[in-house]
Amino acid sequence: MLDKSYLSQHLTTQIIRSSTSAALNYGEAQAAESRNDFIHKTSIVLKELRETKVSLKLFVDSIKKEEIHQLVACQNECDQLVAIFHKTVMSAKKKK
Repeated sequence: MLDKSYLSQHLTTQIIRSSTSAALNYGEAQAAESRNDFIHKTSIVLKELRETKVSLKLFVDSIKKEEIHQLVACQNECDQLVAIFHKTVMSAKKKK
């Protein structure tokens, strides 16, 4: 169980905000009205995922060693999503 410190609670809510923002903006990107709109919206997804990645790193650095394994999977998935959306934005910009 994660501790109830101010830092843990703050980082938890920040991770929730940035990760859900990425998901919601991805939904918006799927309905983009133009290539520029798609690039803009997927760039926002990438920014939110990077923010989530940093928050997860801070969170892992602040918790007890026995709790880390629970977050490593989240970090790995976030890293993969950042790579996917980075490639998506770069590919879309090339086709522009």
